[in-house]
Amino acid sequence: MSITFRLAWLLPVLISSPALAETKGKQETLWVLQPLVRPAIPAGTTRSPNPIDAFIAAGYKARGLQPVARADKRTLLRRVYLDLLGIPPTPAEQDAFLQDSSPDAYEKVVDQLLADAQHGVRYARHWLDVLRYADVDESMTAEPGIYLWRDWVINALNQDLPYDQFVRAQLTGYRSTARIKVSPLGTRERLEPRPEDMYARGLLARGHVSGDPMHPKELSIAAAETVSTAFMGLTVGCAKCHDHMYDPITQRDFYAMKALFDPLALKKVTLGTPADMFAHGRALDEVEKRHAALEESIRILIAPYKKKLYEDRVALLPPEVRALVQKPEQERTASEQKIADDYFPVLRIDPAKIMEVMPAAGRQEYQRLQDHLHQVERDALDAAYPVFWTVEVDPQRESQKSYILTSGDPDRPEKNHEVMPGWPFAPAKIEFHEGRIKAFSDWLTAPANPMFARVAVNRLWQWHFDEGLHKTPNDFGNLGGKPEQRQLLDWLAAEFVERNFSMKQMHRLMVTSDAYKLASSFDPVVAKSNLKADPSNAYLWHFRLQRLEAEPVWDSIFSAAQALDASVGGPSFDIGARRGKDQSRSRRAVPAQSHKMRRAAYMVRGYSSQRDVTPQFLQAFDVDDGRASCPLRTQTVTAPQALFMMNSDAIEQACGQLAERLKKESGGDLAHAVDLGYRITLARQPAPSEMAHALAYLEENPARLKSFAWLLFNLDEFIYVR
Repeated sequence: MSITFRLAWLLPVLISSPALAETKGKQETLWVLQPLVRPAIPAGTTRSPNPIDAFIAAGYKARGLQPVARADKRTLLRRVYLDLLGIPPTPAEQDAFLQDSSPDAYEKVVDQLLADAQHGVRYARHWLDVLRYADVDESMTAEPGIYLWRDWVINALNQDLPYDQFVRAQLTGYRSTARIKVSPLGTRERLEPRPEDMYARGLLARGHVSGDPMHPKELSIAAAETVSTAFMGLTVGCAKCHDHMYDPITQRDFYAMKALFDPLALKKVTLGTPADMFAHGRALDEVEKRHAALEESIRILIAPYKKKLYEDRVALLPPEVRALVQKPEQERTASEQKIADDYFPVLRIDPAKIMEVMPAAGRQEYQRLQDHLHQVERDALDAAYPVFWTVEVDPQRESQKSYILTSGDPDRPEKNHEVMPGWPFAPAKIEFHEGRIKAFSDWLTAPANPMFARVAVNRLWQWHFDEGLHKTPNDFGNLGGKPEQRQLLDWLAAEFVERNFSMKQMHRLMVTSDAYKLASSFDPVVAKSNLKADPSNAYLWHFRLQRLEAEPVWDSIFSAAQALDASVGGPSFDIGARRGKDQSRSRRAVPAQSHKMRRAAYMVRGYSSQRDVTPQFLQAFDVDDGRASCPLRTQTVTAPQALFMMNSDAIEQACGQLAERLKKESGGDLAHAVDLGYRITLARQPAPSEMAHALAYLEENPARLKSFAWLLFNLDEFIYVR
């Protein structure tokens, strides 16, 4: 079946959309909604068998561009390893590739990397930036167990779950559009979703940050904003307070989309076997007994001081109020109780006031008991039974009406502006017989939906080439403009559909193109005409020099030190100053002298107004905190980055470990140690001048290898991809 034929059924849907009907003049400019017609591959432009190169070469020809030479094998190997795994190749892997003279040597490496479990870890981080993953976000109810959503994404990418199923599972819990089966007797039965796909709905649960699971007021607003941005490439959230200023999206469109998610309620799921639950209950009983005993000891210790302070404050009250607060509560009238409640803040005795009147020995005993109490509370958190917060449709909420909220406050609905469930550019008549979100997800992920594939392949291209074919990956609206290489983007989108939304196949197609294999360096004199015709390298006549993101910087450091824990999945870890303290149920500290460090994809991140959650290392290297969708990280060059690479505990530890590795593997031969150091950290051999400088620096003293390791980590080349 041709792509054009498959698209035909969606055309009436798009044309009949009320939003587009009201803005006829804007339909032409909102190009992402135009039908996806597979462009013909330009003929006679390149010898490359990869169709991508035919489109790229046609761009060269049209603009008089001359591409630079291909990158050398070592550079290309490091590039694709850091791209697909986020970890550099080992010397053994470098040797194997250099010694393989077969014509498909590079393609075999790509296949090996895509099959590696670390690929999912690397690319899950890209997707989770877009989807607003955070371990902490103020009062986020789903914090305990939220890492299981992250692990689901990793697993889905490693399984090469088709992109349409990847999206549907996160929206509905179902991978397939088939959710009902008919039995041999003709009865209709609902199919059960796959158990592990419960974790996919962490995408929706993550949006609830009110702290009250019974009233998830913000969840539907967060869902509408995140889903429209991530999967539709539209800034629908801009219509929250008024009609969109630039795109044919009305305020009613936004609240219609919000209404899709209004029926959702949080659902707490305990994890484990019955035996686990019973054992946990016994452990919790012991913790509660210890907690109660300590609280009683504290109560007895402070009772006389608290009683004296209370009596002193009561004595200062007017006589009629004093008599009222001394009356037993059950004997007070309603009006008297209100007066007593009003005076409660005046009479409340805070611990700080008690400490002021206690003798020194009493204060010491109070602090000792409080420390024990806090430890018991931490033990209770550590012993807390693992849970995961997912979402489900609440029939009561589903029966309630939805309204426009011009103020954006869920508690201030405009009862005179009711909205029905829907979404921008939806069909005039929507069938909701299987549920609101299911109807939306079926429309969104349909092969004929032109925006769905375009937005997705643009993200994949961006992650490989550092810039999307469409420059604003979260905004395909009028402000984002149009892609210069529209034909290539449309061909990729059509190919994505033809390949049944396989992300791994698209990754392979992109990284095996000649365009991906180009060198990043060029002679300014030779490339003078190129720079004049295409100064921004929009047509990819050379590979863009890229600074590594935070995670592959961290992973490269500890991979070089042979101290990288590459285990897949599990709770996030915290490298902050709170080691061993203030750890939530979803986070664990890294022991101060731990030999192994987990991959940075598992490093805790998020936001709190009370403290720094995201470690300074991640902040220094431009990691966002997850409060907003991050389609493309910034690439700054700042002093905190240099200070981390020069002075941090992590670098100190890694330098020592790399030095010991060089001593061991070189057998005491310092020239061999220098060569090995360059190959481990930069995936290349040192130039003769570099070898001479390094040996002169070492002065035949193996003890200086630690400082040599520090120098390697602090080369610009270490944190850049050429």
